[in-house]
Amino acid sequence: MRLPQLLLLFTFLFATTGALAQDFRYQVVIYGGTSGGITAAIQAKAMGKTVVLIESGQHLGGLTSGGLGATDIGNKAAIGGLSREFYQRVGQHYAQESAWKYQKFAEYQSRRKATGELEMWTFEPHVAEQIYRDWLKDLDIPVVFGERLILNETGVSKQGARITAIKMESGKSFAGEMFIDATYEGDLMAMAGVKFHVGREGNSVYGETINGIEIAHATKHQFTTNVDPYVIPGDPKSGLLPLVSADPPGVDGDGDHRVQAYNFRMCTTDIAENRRAWPKPANYDEKQYELLLRNFEAGDHRSPWNPVWMPNRKTDTNNNFAISTDYIGANYDYPNADYKTREAIFEDHKNYQQGLMYTLANHPRVPEKIREEFTRIGLAKDEFVYSDNWPHQMYVREARRMISEYVMNQNHCQQRIIPEDPVGLGAYNMDSHNCQRYVTTEGFVRNEGDIQVGVSPYRISYRSIRPKAEECENLLVPVCLAASHIAYGSIRMEPVFMVLGQSAATAASLAIDAHSSVQAVPYAALKERLLADKQVLEWTGPVRQPRDTLDPKKMQGIVVDNVDAQVTGDWSSSASIDGFVGADYLHDSNEGKGDKQITYRPKLSRPAFYEIRVYYTPSSNRAKQVPVVVTVGNTQKTIKIDQTAKPKIGGYVPLGAFACPKGSATVVTITNEGTVGHVVVDAVEFVEVKGDIPPDTPALKK
Repeated sequence: MRLPQLLLLFTFLFATTGALAQDFRYQVVIYGGTSGGITAAIQAKAMGKTVVLIESGQHLGGLTSGGLGATDIGNKAAIGGLSREFYQRVGQHYAQESAWKYQKFAEYQSRRKATGELEMWTFEPHVAEQIYRDWLKDLDIPVVFGERLILNETGVSKQGARITAIKMESGKSFAGEMFIDATYEGDLMAMAGVKFHVGREGNSVYGETINGIEIAHATKHQFTTNVDPYVIPGDPKSGLLPLVSADPPGVDGDGDHRVQAYNFRMCTTDIAENRRAWPKPANYDEKQYELLLRNFEAGDHRSPWNPVWMPNRKTDTNNNFAISTDYIGANYDYPNADYKTREAIFEDHKNYQQGLMYTLANHPRVPEKIREEFTRIGLAKDEFVYSDNWPHQMYVREARRMISEYVMNQNHCQQRIIPEDPVGLGAYNMDSHNCQRYVTTEGFVRNEGDIQVGVSPYRISYRSIRPKAEECENLLVPVCLAASHIAYGSIRMEPVFMVLGQSAATAASLAIDAHSSVQAVPYAALKERLLADKQVLEWTGPVRQPRDTLDPKKMQGIVVDNVDAQVTGDWSSSASIDGFVGADYLHDSNEGKGDKQITYRPKLSRPAFYEIRVYYTPSSNRAKQVPVVVTVGNTQKTIKIDQTAKPKIGGYVPLGAFACPKGSATVVTITNEGTVGHVVVDAVEFVEVKGDIPPDTPALKK
């Protein structure tokens, strides 16, 4: 028997019995049986490499088989290669009459408004996992279940900047030429000494506007009424209710340690014979849901979930509105935790969400209409049958994110920066779920962190899925890739993970063939193979114009936009550079210097200190000495603004805190007198300052 045949036999015996020696060697070792890990394994095998797929649990597919059957992708045309083939295989499954038990295919097609495509993008969890298992089996790709990487320095062996082997808790060791970390947590990456980030970066780190804390514009999945967060209503000394943080929320635009909320994508049904009533957790405590009940009693009667219908009268169910399946603030420790702590966080999330469902279906303080809805729909008995009908995969929306030589960020998603080395396209909204729930200074509860900004399909750089060369030469990271918090919120979609997994395996295989590092793989050769394998690397369809705008009605203070100001001279309207307030901004066309000004006069309801903020969109063609005059009564102060510079926070420049009387005696005037370059005028915001004013704060006092 030839050596390759012996190796394949050895691999097969290990994968099926796990009873042989403790050390194994493959050309490509993939850790993580997520959707991205699966396509990586298939691609490595297609390129003639020996490959093993290692999964720490007992299921394949990650979230794709873990409940997320309503595929999140902004534009399906951006998806190609093995990722698209997966959805074609789903379509082939549901083209069979035997696939339909609780409804007919034609009925479901009418519900989902069929497009006539060959593939299907909605599916039941068990169907997804079976497709993955059959696919790998048909290709004789060995899969090792139940093996967890040691989470310390002994888990990864390296020689210089190259991984030589990874070691499992069981003692088994897997050596290889190339390694791919396809986990949601980035454990292999971290144990290999690759730098990473957890939490939100400040906007200033990558020149973004929506990446950091977003208190002033936190409007989505939000409380619509004032809900008291204290155990004894109105009494802060009584302590806070569960699910509310005592920590201060931070400052707009700053980074923090917080991670967007996790939940479970439940599979439910309204078919009585297949429906299971919501289980009551053994440690159920209705006090955990007092905030939910108070929110109902305050008048918010929205049904707090989002079930999307799948085949056979089942749903993929997600978070919705102020208090829902997202367990806000309970996951901050998860990314860097050990296995025991992660298991505890998993169980905590499970108990919270099961208790939430039980409460919504049974508690008398829940509006009757909502109770009826949650009684009519329950867990599907024929899904997740090995985990008591509960998803085996928690929705880890983000954990560690690699810091490589090229970090994807908001500017890439909005195509202000276009990488030259794409290995796939992102297409979903820049999307973050809420990151914290806090108490306002007025004593009410608020959520913060939810961002949803649309994009057109954009390139994802090869450099963002490989580490810096000095850190590791033979590792690729298609899931916990290098991206800022808000860019990752767009990239982190299962079809994209499959695309990037395939691209990572392609690069790894080319590096093996060339006896090189992954950093030395020529992009031209990589691109040629990716295109040959039907990956989509360039978007040729319609492009959404980026509109990262601010709604003056949703801003924190009293806003006077340019449309409400007194305009003198011939100003031009523009919306070419986004980040502006309202519908547009004005500029002087770099002409008529000294002849143009705009006057902002707010109507202040009471005398107080107000921080005055001037908004503008920066660019290199702007003026550097734009005069802004603040007038309070008979007193004036002039401040010069450099409009070539990006504001450090929130898209505005703070002029300082000023003692302003009630009424319209406070005036802000911007002129183009003595300026060189374009002068932009947008909006001025007046935000009441509470508490002590720092002694060095600029102030005008009557």
